[in-house]
Amino acid sequence: MSNAIEAFLEYIAVIKVLNKATIKAYKSDLLQFEEFLEKDIINAKNEDVIKFLSSIQNKRTLNRKLSAINAFFDFCLKSHFIEDKPNIKLSKVPQTLPKFIEFEEFKNRLKVIKRVDVLSCRDYAFLLFLYASGARVSEALEVKKGDIEDNWLKITSAKGDKQRVVPIAQSAINAINLYLEKRGLFNEYIWLNYKGEKMSRVSAYKVCKKYLGFSPHVLRHSFATALILGGADLRVVQELLGHVSINTTQIYTHLQPKNLADTIYSFHPLAKDYV
Repeated sequence: MSNAIEAFLEYIAVIKVLNKATIKAYKSDLLQFEEFLEKDIINAKNEDVIKFLSSIQNKRTLNRKLSAINAFFDFCLKSHFIEDKPNIKLSKVPQTLPKFIEFEEFKNRLKVIKRVDVLSCRDYAFLLFLYASGARVSEALEVKKGDIEDNWLKITSAKGDKQRVVPIAQSAINAINLYLEKRGLFNEYIWLNYKGEKMSRVSAYKVCKKYLGFSPHVLRHSFATALILGGADLRVVQELLGHVSINTTQIYTHLQPKNLADTIYSFHPLAKDYV
């Protein structure tokens, strides 16, 4: 590994304070690029970067590696290791539609949970809670009994610096109450594991995977999608999800062709019969 890469990794760890996963990914991508080159990495030109990236089909992977390379050469330029740097723009990545589950299918999958013991009642209530609240799994696991009052849920962000309040369906409240009644054990947190300790992200993932076949975040997507398809205002959905920017919420405006057709047939004057 070159001295320049070592200096860069130290810079992003100590000065930029990036998380360990990002640093590891940057290191891996830069070492891969360095191995590809037949010269010192700080002497790389545009054509070297293009050749290196040309075999990568996945645009997200390509952009991740290019981000690492660009960040590295920005650092080298500022540190006066080089006088000029490669300048390759990120590839435009097509926006993928978030995966979601329709309500009828969700209800059918919940029916397999018989709710005969504490854990089955917890699983049923937890899945219903995620679908009803749109909470991130990290937020859901931090919910305490006092956070739910009169069908309103107070959600605290994972970092603890922001809060929002969202209405929650009575069916979810009923399921939670049944679970708490069967649980009996005193603990301020609602979602507990079989040991009576606060439920972990791994446990939450296993519950969703077991009954639904996907991660908890899909239920957050499903919550937002159901609201958008039901005609909810985008700004309201933004507030309910706790998005800082409306741009983040706009990914949920994906509509199925049927909904588009229904809109035309219901509201456009040319879709109505007239003489």
